[in-house]
Amino acid sequence: MRTIWKGAISFGLVHIPVKLYAATQENSLKFNYLHKECHTPIKYEKVCPACDRKVDKGEIVWGYEYEPGKYVVLEKEDFESIPLETTKTIDIIDFVSLAEIDPIYYANSYYLAPAEGGQKPYSLLLKAMQETGKIAMAKVVLRKKEALASLRVYQNQALVLETMFYPDEIRSLEQIPELDHEPKIHGNELKMAVSLIENLSEPFQPERYKDNYRLALIELVHSKIEGEEIAVPTAGQGRAEVIDLMTALEESIKATKEEKAQHEPVASK
Repeated sequence: MRTIWKGAISFGLVHIPVKLYAATQENSLKFNYLHKECHTPIKYEKVCPACDRKVDKGEIVWGYEYEPGKYVVLEKEDFESIPLETTKTIDIIDFVSLAEIDPIYYANSYYLAPAEGGQKPYSLLLKAMQETGKIAMAKVVLRKKEALASLRVYQNQALVLETMFYPDEIRSLEQIPELDHEPKIHGNELKMAVSLIENLSEPFQPERYKDNYRLALIELVHSKIEGEEIAVPTAGQGRAEVIDLMTALEESIKATKEEKAQHEPVASK
């Protein structure tokens, strides 16, 4: 994997040199826009409409629109001049319990690996966090933005940095008017819904989940490459609209019980 950032974890007076690697990747198929007549990829050019010409990368600067049509221009040197201690450090602020953080705050995941001279303090921090069961809250500058982040132990052998949204970046539920109304729930409906959840509950096994759409898309692409006839599945009728909520719950519970019974091992006599 390619290193995307080098710096250090600042932990009290401890300085831990580290390297940052992207921990995730999207496996979705990538498509190009083509000209329908000749299948030539469509080009996207950077054009200045006022000067009516293409502009090179060196002619482009960053602009912040502070009023409609008015911009303040920032150069690369302006970003580099900001006196932030976190430009080359992951500055740990405090330690919290993982259960206290709502997942809505998480953005992107990165692996942290020790750089030269950082193996021992890296291992020390990892083991100390394992012992206490805590995760670290920190700040770091990535891609010209100071990000809130957390550091946690991953699979008992590595530290993972999770960039996070700041509280003012989380949209308020008050902006969703549909949530204002709370319908009346009958006791039996709640009891049966809980029963259905329990029937569908399993230990988390990520390998069970597959991107069926991507797999079907890959098969479709391969079929077109090979010039094979593409088998189009017959469209189902779909699920009938359920009018009676209790009936839907009863049928769902019955179906999940039967399915669970089929997968349970038969006890030996």
